[in-house]
Amino acid sequence: MKSQTAKIVTLKFSIKEHKASVYALSCDGQFLYSGSGDRFVTRWNLENGTQDKFAIRFEHAVFALSLFDDNNKIAVGLENGHLHFFDLVLRKELKFYVQHPSGIFAIAENQHKNHLYTSDADGNLAVWDTKTNELLLFLPFACGKIRCISLNETGELLYLSGQDGYIYVLETNFFNVLHRFYAHKDGVTAIHLVENKIISGGKDAWLRVWNSENYSLVHSVPAHNFAIYDIKSFGKNQIVTASRDKTVKLWSLDKLEVLQRISVKEGGHTHSVNKVFVINEKEFATCSDDKSIRVFATY
Repeated sequence: MKSQTAKIVTLKFSIKEHKASVYALSCDGQFLYSGSGDRFVTRWNLENGTQDKFAIRFEHAVFALSLFDDNNKIAVGLENGHLHFFDLVLRKELKFYVQHPSGIFAIAENQHKNHLYTSDADGNLAVWDTKTNELLLFLPFACGKIRCISLNETGELLYLSGQDGYIYVLETNFFNVLHRFYAHKDGVTAIHLVENKIISGGKDAWLRVWNSENYSLVHSVPAHNFAIYDIKSFGKNQIVTASRDKTVKLWSLDKLEVLQRISVKEGGHTHSVNKVFVINEKEFATCSDDKSIRVFATY
């Protein structure tokens, strides 16, 4: 795991307007949306990080958010389990649900099925129709907190990260569990699918690569000092990880070697890094308990 000295990305700008931890990010190519413990969803200009006039205030902290339905709508999940759907074109709330009994930690869209998936701290998964915004299914897994929801390219398979240490694989027609396998001690905290690989991160701070056909372990490295909260693809044959240890790391996908480590000295965060959102092939954004958002870019 030899670190290289050449920088792949540098800090483009920082946003430090939130008054509490920033937990969630989404992007439509023009604006970056953030959700925070200060109870606001706020929108920022991607060119320079200036705040847009759009903002929504809630009664509880925002734990998760996602644009969906061709970026015309946004789903917002709160720490108390409340779920809000907004129309960004009409600028009005469409639906409000009290379905989840605990904080919503993940939201993911399946464009192939017109589905939106939400998961909570008690191990429940909800399936929503993205056109009608109605609940289709509510499934209890009793696996502890589901922090991450991932999909394969066709939208036929759904992957859930269980606090019980297992990764759950579901088909998205009837939502039967096709397989589950033990991945991380003390819980799975991040999952990312790329090519024929399942990449997972855990509370144990290990990064692991699994074969998506037979779920065998391909590679495993001690990646961070504390829990890995997010994994995303970035650029060509690279992934980026975010951790509670306050760092962001870029890795080679083939060998899982560290290509760049971003700490506070390199323009990174001073507290836990909660989320990564890849804006395009040259830029990604991160958010943190230090109340900031940072956008990194290649030049």
